[in-house]
Amino acid sequence: MAKMTFYYASMNAGKSTACIQAGYNYLERGLRALMIKPEVDNRDDTEKVSSRVGLSAKAVVFDSEVNLTELVLHQMKTSKVSVVLVDEAQFLTPDQVKELSDIADFEDIPVVCYGLRTDFQGELFPGSAALMARSDRLKELIGVCHCGKTAHFVLRRDDKGQVVKEGEQILIGGNDRYEAVCRKHHRAAMLS
Repeated sequence: MAKMTFYYASMNAGKSTACIQAGYNYLERGLRALMIKPEVDNRDDTEKVSSRVGLSAKAVVFDSEVNLTELVLHQMKTSKVSVVLVDEAQFLTPDQVKELSDIADFEDIPVVCYGLRTDFQGELFPGSAALMARSDRLKELIGVCHCGKTAHFVLRRDDKGQVVKEGEQILIGGNDRYEAVCRKHHRAAMLS
């Protein structure tokens, strides 16, 4: 029976790199890895998963209205899908997480998701909460705070480098906008 796995971490922990590597591992064995990502992640080439270490791989882009079961079944018309890999999985809707679990359960295709656990305020993303509830396996990738402790959180910074404490949950950005930190440094920054 196929499983659904959620790899979660703060920013800069290697989630996209791990996603790309997993896809390569399947490709190397002559198997098709269907890599998908939500269109809201528009930092780089929209039809690629890219990592900050310079790796990239082609991806199918979807929006919040797309039924992921239908997307995967449509992709299977051209060639067998051996695994579904999802980058930036925190942006999934709860319904899309259910659809992914159906792919694992009823199509017997492993689903591996990579994403942030929490937003800049330390709150779960709806997609991450649904993945934590529905996944067969939860695996944490380790990011590092400037103090050397494990970074479980991210701080959002404005154009002047000041910590942002309120705002929309989703604001796409990279190291220019976000910093991975431990709980202590997140809490201290949010209280100051």
